[in-house]
Amino acid sequence: MYITNRPEIASIADAAGVDRIFIDMEYIGKGERQGGLDTVQSHHTVEDARAVKKVLRNAQLMVRVNPIHDATSEYCSTEDEIDAVIDAGADVIMLPYFKTVEEVERFVKAVDGRVRVFPLLESAKALECLDSILDVQGIDEIHIGLNDMSLDLKKKFMFELLADGTVEYICRKFKAKNIPYGFGGIGRLGKGDLPAEYVIKEHYRLGSTCAILSRSFCNCNLITDLTEIRAVFKNGLRDIREYEEICATASEEDLRNNQKIVIEKVKEISGSR
Repeated sequence: MYITNRPEIASIADAAGVDRIFIDMEYIGKGERQGGLDTVQSHHTVEDARAVKKVLRNAQLMVRVNPIHDATSEYCSTEDEIDAVIDAGADVIMLPYFKTVEEVERFVKAVDGRVRVFPLLESAKALECLDSILDVQGIDEIHIGLNDMSLDLKKKFMFELLADGTVEYICRKFKAKNIPYGFGGIGRLGKGDLPAEYVIKEHYRLGSTCAILSRSFCNCNLITDLTEIRAVFKNGLRDIREYEEICATASEEDLRNNQKIVIEKVKEISGSR
């Protein structure tokens, strides 16, 4: 999945093999809970979703709406927001920062089977009642939001949740319910504090089926030339797909060794913060 509201970038990502283009309309309460951190806060619109949908040839259009809310003088209700993004062409709708079973039930009811339902598990309160949430009928897949979850659980580095067993614990619950799942994001191979290849191999060990391509994969605020952006997507996606083939045939021992490396690297990173 890749976040963008720019049709020209969405078209490049689509052609390169990104499975879902991600319109991010979430803004209600997001700035407050992320406390000034350098995180992606897109505030995309329904019009963005409509424009991006027109250029997609293979990828699905996914829209992250706002957390469950009622209408105010400043914004429409959750139900009206969902109707609007479905009308704009959304194939999948993601619900962020839910805390209760009732919120997930309200979301599922509002979608009413028209598109895929994709809750984003990223609050400590939702984790406390996860078993009951997963009993809600109508969840098509689910994702663990490592950034907000790590903030809620007072972690220094979001991949601490991968190293300390939290992600594995949650994934086991998803798997038991036969709900497809993913977690977090990845950058380009060989890049970042915790390079993507270690994280991707953990996705395979844990049975994950999706990840967000992070801002660091291709930051289109920094790279402005479309030819360069096209090359980043083409080469970056090719490298990831080739590495996935390696991960898909990795032995149990190899996966466990990678897990140990992740734990050690995360300890080093979090210890320096």
